[in-house]
Amino acid sequence: MAVKIDKKIKGYSVITPDDKAREAAAAKAPVAVALDESPADNIVHMHERIERPEVLIGSTYKIKSPLVEHAFYVTINDIVLNQGTEHELRRPFEIFINSKSMEHFQWIVALTRIMSAVFRKGGDVTFIVDEMKAVFDPKGGYFKAGGVYMPSLVAELGSIVEDHMKSIGLLQDPEMSAHQRALIAEKRKQFEERSKKNSEVNAAPAKSAALAPSLSQSEGEGQGGAALDVAVAPEAADNGSFPASATMCHKCSTKALVIMDGCQTCLNCGYSKCG
Repeated sequence: MAVKIDKKIKGYSVITPDDKAREAAAAKAPVAVALDESPADNIVHMHERIERPEVLIGSTYKIKSPLVEHAFYVTINDIVLNQGTEHELRRPFEIFINSKSMEHFQWIVALTRIMSAVFRKGGDVTFIVDEMKAVFDPKGGYFKAGGVYMPSLVAELGSIVEDHMKSIGLLQDPEMSAHQRALIAEKRKQFEERSKKNSEVNAAPAKSAALAPSLSQSEGEGQGGAALDVAVAPEAADNGSFPASATMCHKCSTKALVIMDGCQTCLNCGYSKCG
């Protein structure tokens, strides 16, 4: 069969039987993919048209901040999607904040309604954590139990939402590598040994000063032995298991930053200013 060529030939290729077989397989592939993906259409994702069930699973968290007189109780209710299947998901559906204090009533009600609307909207709702944790109080923040710094009350609410999302699997807590965990354990051990040596050195002059007056007294009074029991105990930590002299780490917001070998080192996350 003759074919008339009206245009200039810029290139050519030879079609082999193998090429024809691959083209035929590619033409049938979309049908197979469609058949494989058809069960995925039954997966229910979170969206605003989902009606609230009669019963929801919830968790309540307590906030005791020095900025307010009364504690706050934060309740987050979750909805379970695709229950009983391999695609079962647990997603936050609504949030409530209760307190005896009526001072913050207006913004608390507004915040809970907006957050609940965001949860019900669906999609990636984890962004709300970063937005809330970035709110700073112009009067200054505070340290909660454990020595973690909170720049504002709203930031602590965001921290609670973050912990809740991690508990239901919506957020993943980045795990430290085995090398990083070993490095932190080694740094903490070195700091504890150094602190112990310093306390012993500081305790020696105190024992000598306490023993000197007792030598001038009669041995029958037995006060010399009591003086030997006097020792200077190292300063107790007020921020959990970290030294009381530790400062706040800007990376993990925990009072665990100490000076080791002339360099600031965090005993919580392993951050070091010297690299």
